[in-house]
Amino acid sequence: MSALHATAAAFPEPGVPATPLASAAGRTGPEAADDGPEKDLPLDGFRIGVTSHRRSQDLIEALERRGAEVLHAPALKIAPVREDESLIEDTRAIIAARPDLCIATTAYGMRRWCEAADTFGIGEQLLETLSATRMFVRGPKARGAVRAAGLADVGISSDETTSTLVDMLLAEGVRGKTVAVQLHGYTDVRQLERLRMSGATVLTVTPYRWVKPDGADRLPRLIEAAVSGNLDVLTFTSAPAVDAMWSTAHEMGVYKQLVESLKTTVATAVVGPITAQPLLDAGLQPLIPERFRMGALIRLVCEHLALNHVRRLDTASGSVELRGRSLRINGEAIEMAPAPLLLLRALIGAGGAVLSREALSDLLELRGSVHALDMTVSRLRSALPDTRLVETVVKRGYRIRV
Repeated sequence: MSALHATAAAFPEPGVPATPLASAAGRTGPEAADDGPEKDLPLDGFRIGVTSHRRSQDLIEALERRGAEVLHAPALKIAPVREDESLIEDTRAIIAARPDLCIATTAYGMRRWCEAADTFGIGEQLLETLSATRMFVRGPKARGAVRAAGLADVGISSDETTSTLVDMLLAEGVRGKTVAVQLHGYTDVRQLERLRMSGATVLTVTPYRWVKPDGADRLPRLIEAAVSGNLDVLTFTSAPAVDAMWSTAHEMGVYKQLVESLKTTVATAVVGPITAQPLLDAGLQPLIPERFRMGALIRLVCEHLALNHVRRLDTASGSVELRGRSLRINGEAIEMAPAPLLLLRALIGAGGAVLSREALSDLLELRGSVHALDMTVSRLRSALPDTRLVETVVKRGYRIRV
């Protein structure tokens, strides 16, 4: 299936009610009023994929408030505490070992660890054990969770990474000591090995474990959308979600196509460097905010799209603005099907220069069909308030009349 046809088949055009994949409802009421995308809706016209499970509604609502169309397909979800026997077994082992040092990596993991221990009647024992250790935290949120539990830390990573935290422990010496590490759903084997190679006994606990979510068809459909270029940005808030997407893409036989699309067409955005690593390993360059927070991620997505995916051109027919899948001519919103919109995007990008029939046919994957290209141009013109905007250059191709 071509990218063009996959785009048309996988999802409705903007303005049409979303399929179950886009689980968040479209905005209605005053927020949906047409008062210009620059003013209140910086993501108007853009389609963004969300792969997170935990706190996904917060991210979806924040993106939709800014005008985005959101496609939600959680790659993984966190297993319920009562189904995670290994969590309690590992906790009992840490209590019995009385570790000298402890690393807390995430606020959510720390809270869930304490709550799970309480659920199984060993909460007080865990807190007593941790209060006797030297606690190190990966960032301010983890520090907040540690202190909320009535504990104190003795050190914090300067850049919110586990590797820097391990550097701190190695600098003061770990040989002969027992180190407890609260993992965060994605085991950083290299950092654990650094501790072991330096003479430490390392015990780990994973307060939340990733499992496949309900609705197994949603992630493949999101992958199809990315492969077809029917997304502007794909967001991730955990490294295991990236791994789950790669695994599913391999099963679908589209891994290479997915990576190529993410390199050339669809931007990826992550909450921090740990989440970014599986994407970097695949040769991608994801957007990473300076502060590893959800709000910073959203701001970075807005800035990236505004800078790289908003096209404006003053033409003989007036001002034309293309934002993702949203087209405005002289401020008026214009509905357009995917194929003509793709053609118009290329012509606007050329800034009035002529694009050959061959180049446009290749863009639309029409395999040189002159008739199919002419039909697409005809559909494009019929959707425009002024058909003269797209000009035919005899024996050469088409251009925007500027």
